[in-house]
Amino acid sequence: MLERIQKVFEETMNVDASEVVPTANLAEDLDIDSLAAVELALELENEFGIEISDDELANLKTVQDVMDCIASK
Repeated sequence: MLERIQKVFEETMNVDASEVVPTANLAEDLDIDSLAAVELALELENEFGIEISDDELANLKTVQDVMDCIASK
């Protein structure tokens, strides 16, 4: 799953895959602001065939949070 998430980050956010680790903070480490987070969520939804609610999106702070959200679907 992490490799697929890294691919989405790399293609959508121009973030080097090596930086996309479970402990990485989306805002502080990967420079993903709220607008970019919406775009990222859409791409993750497409990649994994899931839906991420606005509430879930607001609670995604780290790459691990993203992984947990996807795994819960």
